[in-house]
Amino acid sequence: MNAIESKRIWLSSPHMGGTEQEYVKKAFDTNWVAPLGPNVDGFEKDLENYLDSDIHAGALSSGTASLHLGLQLLGVTRDDEVLCQSMTFSASANPIVYLGAKPVFIDSESQTWNLCPEQLEIAIKDRISKGKKPKAIVAVHLYGMPYNVDAIHKIASEYDIPVLEDSAEALGSSYHKVKCGTFGDIAILSFNGNKIITTSGGGALLSKTKEFRDKAIFLATQARDNAPHYEHSEIGHNYRMSNILAGIGRGQMEVLDAHVDKRRSNFNFYKNNLGDFSEIKFLEEPSGFYSNRWLTCIETSSNELKESIRLALAKENIESRPLWKPMHLQPVFEECDAYLNGISDDLFDRGLCLPSGSNLEEDDLFRITSVIKNILR
Repeated sequence: MNAIESKRIWLSSPHMGGTEQEYVKKAFDTNWVAPLGPNVDGFEKDLENYLDSDIHAGALSSGTASLHLGLQLLGVTRDDEVLCQSMTFSASANPIVYLGAKPVFIDSESQTWNLCPEQLEIAIKDRISKGKKPKAIVAVHLYGMPYNVDAIHKIASEYDIPVLEDSAEALGSSYHKVKCGTFGDIAILSFNGNKIITTSGGGALLSKTKEFRDKAIFLATQARDNAPHYEHSEIGHNYRMSNILAGIGRGQMEVLDAHVDKRRSNFNFYKNNLGDFSEIKFLEEPSGFYSNRWLTCIETSSNELKESIRLALAKENIESRPLWKPMHLQPVFEECDAYLNGISDDLFDRGLCLPSGSNLEEDDLFRITSVIKNILR
């Protein structure tokens, strides 16, 4: 079957559960189409119940907006330095620049592909020796794999630097049975269209401190003071989630665990069918780590093999994607300092994300692995 005849297989497409339209219809029926409403309140409560009874959630317009406000709440201002995981999507780093601060990038460790504790401590000591103590650390659970929480937070605590936990890709993941999104001084989620659940576009800010959550909501609604007229003593943003999109989120929360199970099943299928080939490796879960397997990723033996697989899949109308290009390699951040060990460069050179949606069918998975096997053979 050629690409024209075969259906498109996406990397990670939205997957509705069935009840989303009921929540959205209720919003229309009751005329709650304004930015706020019962669905927003309900979605925030759903997130809090799922994550932890001590967590306070604020539903916002995007994960990027959540990162922006999170850094602001942690006191990041112009000319501050923020340590940021280099191997991540640019949204982890861009909000640092929004605030006039400077990102300093930290390389990965090979076990989880996330923030390297050794490079993190080297960077902190070096910045302090230069008279510039970092204001915050942005740590990412990449592709749903938790970062090394104990090691990272031990270092952060020792040097008294807050952690902004980027859980954009990790809803449903956990570290020693504690849900991701509950470890940082502030954490964020993303509900973009390609995430484990989606609100079409949206995000959330999470904190164990109600004051942080309340201040985030204040800033996200144009920082309007409590007055009968429009009074503003601070600069605010238009970052709140709409009641319509929150309705989609409420329906998606009902199928979150099923989506995680399916994506983990996808990973197991790939590993069972491709794991005997020495030319590729899979990212394994260390003891106590539980990944939602948002995306199944492979390390190939060379850049040439990675590209051969990617192009062969594309020829068959199957979307795949190289791993995130590290931020220290991005033209926009070329002037930024970075503490490197070569791991993220190597992963970007040889790594590939395979189709991982929770709506993939078994025939889709067989079709994908067949193409890859043909290349490996």
